[in-house]
Amino acid sequence: MTRIYLCGPMTGIKDFNFPLFNTEAKRLLALGYEVVNPAEIVNTSESTDWQYCMRRDIIQLMTCDTLAKLPGCWKSRGACIECDLSERLGITVVYAKKVINQRESKQ
Repeated sequence: MTRIYLCGPMTGIKDFNFPLFNTEAKRLLALGYEVVNPAEIVNTSESTDWQYCMRRDIIQLMTCDTLAKLPGCWKSRGACIECDLSERLGITVVYAKKVINQRESKQ
């Protein structure tokens, strides 16, 4: 099963853009993918320091086969780092909205 990491902007967006992250995660789960959703990694008792969150999220990214970009990625310093790192390490980078059912993509 393909493990997908959701990548998108959070800083400066209402509710940290969690509604979009959660909606897309739900769609990908329904298609049969295993999803790593940074919006679900957040622990309110943890530090919300940007560097701390990036380090924590990159650890999760390294467990994935694919990075799926949400709208506005190019505006986000963190998302740009995640995309660049993925490309350099051979992790597939795609637009989330273009991800389809695994069975359909193999036909």
